[in-house]
Order: sequence, then structure tokens, then C-alpha cells
Amino acid sequence: MALIKSISGIRGTIGGQAGEALTPVDVVKFAAAFGTWVLKTTGNNTIVVGRDARISGEMVNKLVCATLQGLGINIIDVGLSTTPTVEMAVPDMNAGGGIILTASHNPKQWNALKLLNQKGEFISDEEGKLVLEIAEKEAFEFAQVTELGSYKTDCTTMGKHIEAILELPLVDVEAIREKNFSIAIDCVNSTGGIAVPMLLEALGVKTVEKLFCEADGNFPHNPEPLPENLREIAKVIEKGKFDLGIVVDPDVDRLALVNEDGSMFGEEYTLVAVADYVLKNQVGNTVSNLSSTRALRDVTEKAGGAYYAAAVGEVNVVNMMKAENAIIGGEGNGGIIYPELHYGRDALVGIALFLTHLAKSGMSMTRLRASYPSYYISKNKIELTPEVNVDEVLRQMQERYAKQPINTIDGVKIEFDKEWVHLRKSNTEPIIRIYAESDSNATAEHLANKIIADIKEIISAKA
Repeated sequence: MALIKSISGIRGTIGGQAGEALTPVDVVKFAAAFGTWVLKTTGNNTIVVGRDARISGEMVNKLVCATLQGLGINIIDVGLSTTPTVEMAVPDMNAGGGIILTASHNPKQWNALKLLNQKGEFISDEEGKLVLEIAEKEAFEFAQVTELGSYKTDCTTMGKHIEAILELPLVDVEAIREKNFSIAIDCVNSTGGIAVPMLLEALGVKTVEKLFCEADGNFPHNPEPLPENLREIAKVIEKGKFDLGIVVDPDVDRLALVNEDGSMFGEEYTLVAVADYVLKNQVGNTVSNLSSTRALRDVTEKAGGAYYAAAVGEVNVVNMMKAENAIIGGEGNGGIIYPELHYGRDALVGIALFLTHLAKSGMSMTRLRASYPSYYISKNKIELTPEVNVDEVLRQMQERYAKQPINTIDGVKIEFDKEWVHLRKSNTEPIIRIYAESDSNATAEHLANKIIADIKEIISAKA
């Protein structure tokens, strides 16, 4: 059983004792805290609520909506939806905020309340702390019986989201239709099973092989769209005649692609390819987080733009994109943020832009992938004993590599020409995560192992 309260929301496993899992008591407490914060900061008493297809979703939704009504807040329940759809619905409906009920790529026993401000963007660190404080103090006051909030449903938001994508100047429906793509999709039995086929139909794609598109929350495999979890779609593509495969996570904010031979395009390269297409049409800047591939920087600089690295976390990437006026950005986990539509990771706009790019390039998936600089990321972690001062270890690593370019906005990132290592501490356990990137798997592993040896040396010197 687990319950994790953080500045971005509350998530946990369903079932167990209050305070130790995501129980009805915890859901009510946190929904009340967020509703109170919205009323205090915006004076707007409307909140949009949407959910992915998790088994617990309907139960959690009823608790959240009833709690908010009890505060005098009017609910617009958009039902089974996607994270980016809810993000767009909040400002579209002039709401004071939004709640998305999804634990993203976590397994089916998990659920979460993800919190949006009135712009439809994730709340900031500072705002998140205020919500946590209200929850901790139980500083909420419920409405009198004559002032309870109203409740209504709205099933038009997904259609509006898709319409807005089709209207984007860089989405070429005609080019996609003419290519007559044959596509296999894996939507992990969540709301992507509704949204992705709807989008593909609107884009004129007639041949779609649907894998796991029943929005019933029974995830057929680990829902994180990593290569080891996508064996089924890889086999289907290998045996059939498909141009590509499309995979989304349960709340449809991450996009992974599969090549025509069943091999993986690489989740790090989803953003690289889409950014390449956008940059071919408009010179501008890009942003990704410190743990994402250097290939985005290469593609950006080749196109005459500037690349910026943000701290890990969607809200940090969005803030940096706004500060540097980036035209495209996101995270290397397949998260694409296209400001012309909205400031949030959005697999649906990623699909539309990528298919336009693929159609206009005239290349196969494998040829397109081969046209980008090839880098490999090695992801590791060191588990430490609780008495180890992680901040001190990171400070000493910074000193040890002081001659190299170093970025300390989020842990320590050390650059070596076109290679890099990013060291981040976990906020919840004594762990240092070590990501290393190079132009081959072997050299990335070697670099990671060298840094791990350095860390162990620092720790043993202190012992």
C-alpha cells in the first residue's frame, strides 16, 4: 500500500488504511483542499473533472465531485477523457481549475488526483505546497445546504480537442490521407482506445489494427510505453504489413512509436522527430528536461534555433518554454508540448504532427529514424543507506568534475563534449539516479559505471 502526497497532486494504491493508501478518506481530504485553494485564489467556483479508464476511476470520480459540490463548487464532469483534453477544457470552459483522475503510467491498482490551475496547466511548486498545507490543517469550510455546487456532464471535449488539432497549420490532413497509412495501435485498455481511433479517422487513416482499445481499465501489460512492455504490438507489426505502430499510456500524454519492422523508434526520439518537423517550418527555440537526449539540441541548432534544458518535471519544462519562447518542447519519455495548441504533454497532437512529417518526408519509419543523430541513454541508480548525505555526495561530484560544463538546476549534470551524465536524488528514498548518454550503448554504460565508482569512492572515504 502506498500514498504519495506531492506538490503535483496525490497518488496511491487503492485499498488499505487511511493515510497509508489512496482511500476514500484521503480522496475527500485532498479534493477539499484543492477546491478550497481554487476558491481562495481565483474566486471562480467551477472545476472541470475528467478521468482515465482505471477500474477505480468511477468510484474516485464520485468522491471528488461530491466533495467539491459540498464546497459550493460547480462541477463539469467530462467523464472518460485524456489528460491533454482536460487541460484544454479548463480555459475553454472558463473554469477555476481542473482535476484529472489518473496515475498516468502506473499499474491498475494505482490512481491519483492531478491538479490544474485556471490556465489548464499543472499547478506550480508553490501552489502545490499551499494545497498540501490546507489538506494537512483540514482548513476547509463546506457550503450551506442552499449553496451546494451543481453537477453537469459534458461529452464534447474530446471532439473539440481533435477539431483544434486538425485546424493547426502544420497538421496536413490531405498529406496523411494520400499516404493511406496502415497503422497498428496499442491503447492499453484506457481512454486512448477512444481518442486515438477517433483522431486517426479524422486524419483520414482507414486501416487501423486495434490492440487493447477497450476502455475498461484492465491493462493487458505494464502500461508504461517502454520497449519491454510493447512485445505484443511489435509481433503484430512484424507479421503484418504496417507502416508504423502507435502506443500511448493510460492518460494519453505520452507517445511511443514502433517502426514498420517491429523495432522501436525510441521514446526519446518521438520529440526529436516532431521537433524536426516543426523546425523545418518555423525557426525557433526548443526545450526538454536535463535527462532527455542531446539529439533535440543537435536538431535544433542545425535548424538555426537555440536549445534550453529545464529541470525534470512538466511544469519546469513549460516554465522554461515560456521564458525562452520555445515553439516546441517536452520530455524524452514521449511527452510532446506544442504551445500553439496548449502548454501540456499531448500524445494526440504528437500523432498528428508526426504523421504529417512521415507523410511529407516520403521515408519509412526506419529511414526517418536513421536520419537523426544516434544516442543511447543508460539509466541506473545507486541505493544508499539513510545516513549518507546525498547533497554532500552531489556537491563533491560537482567539485570533482569542476573543469567540465556543469548544470545544477536539478541535481548535477556533467557534460563531456557530446556525452553527459545526470545525477538526481530521489525525494522519497535514499537513492541517486544516474542517467548517462553517449553515441553507443557500451560507452554510455561505461560512463555511468565510471560515475558510480566515483560516488562509491566518495561514500567510502566518508565512512
